[in-house]
Amino acid sequence: MKALFLATVLALSPAMVCAADVKPLLQAHAHNDYEHQRPLLDALDHGFTGVEADIWLVNGKLLVAHEEAHIKPERTLEALYLDPLKKRVSENSGKVYPAGEGFTLLIDIKTEGEPTYKALAEVLSKYADILTVIRDGKVQTGTVTAVVSGNRPKDYMVSEKVRFAGYDGRMPDLASDMPASFMPLLSDNWTKIFTWKGDGEIPFAERAKLQDIVKTAHEKGWTVRFWATPDQPGPQREAVWKELKAAGVDKINTDDLAELQSFLSK
Repeated sequence: MKALFLATVLALSPAMVCAADVKPLLQAHAHNDYEHQRPLLDALDHGFTGVEADIWLVNGKLLVAHEEAHIKPERTLEALYLDPLKKRVSENSGKVYPAGEGFTLLIDIKTEGEPTYKALAEVLSKYADILTVIRDGKVQTGTVTAVVSGNRPKDYMVSEKVRFAGYDGRMPDLASDMPASFMPLLSDNWTKIFTWKGDGEIPFAERAKLQDIVKTAHEKGWTVRFWATPDQPGPQREAVWKELKAAGVDKINTDDLAELQSFLSK
């Protein structure tokens, strides 16, 4: 029995050391994170500071899946994300990473906006001790910041006195004066804004446009994310990643955890 215990400790120790040594990467965001073998945990092992979970309201439960056909009753938002995050924060001196970097949980609503959001708000309220909470427009920054994307019931969210999640804006919101306390993140589809997909040099006008978007958003206190950027291995993806990084885009979207970790760690 003693020998078995020692063997188990020795087997676990390298993994524990590796987990403790993971460097948090501020720009690393796991797109469709729940499709990885170990949702959330694989992203954390690669230093990601943002993950995306798509949710469906089914019989009063918030279930995580990309397509309705893939819904499974045991894959709840709580089981895959909120409970593991709460446990990690509790065991790690109130932090997701020892370095204390913030963490974004992007929640993409797939079913009807308002009823799904109401169910989400009720669930998130149970995790208020680890979440960023907005009370009467004042932000109480938590270890984890939840942001609602997809079918966002904007008017209902604006009306709330207390919120446990921010609103994910779109490019038309760039011209608005939406407070960062309500809209901390501005996201949009790369292919609807830019024609360049990583072949050759980025056109001068498009590089200037990207830089202007980031500059404007940052001046208003918002972070920036694009989806639908090239994500197949190759020079096109790396070229786009270089431009996003250089422009100061806050969240670089990918399904390839290891490669983005390697790129951002160089």
